Amino acid sequence: MIQPTLGQLETEISDQVKNLYNQRLGQPPSQIICHFFDNEIVISLENSVTPVEETLLQGGYDNLAEQVRLYLDKLIKPQLKKIIEEIVGKPVLDLMTNTNLATGRTGIIVVLKSII
Repeated sequence: MIQPTLGQLETEISDQVKNLYNQRLGQPPSQIICHFFDNEIVISLENSVTPVEETLLQGGYDNLAEQVRLYLDKLIKPQLKKIIEEIVGKPVLDLMTNTNLATGRTGIIVVLKSII
């Protein structure tokens, strides 16, 4: 069996994350960058804020928009973890996300279990 390259894994993760955001949040990020660093994966999403969050922000409901994002991230995390574990074939030890509603960027850091 041929092992996929890191580039192929990064592309597959990016594609699956884009699909997940499109299916679950109603719109995909405009750009996704994914890179492996030893046993960590860093994923950057551009324009990941939903229209609902943007509307709340424009209406001055910043705190509510932040709460909505926290709940969205909480709901998506298990699916992100499953997708990544299936693609890389390693258990995910930790998955951290943060979204800056002002810039529309989301950062995801994934820590994988080292299997030697």
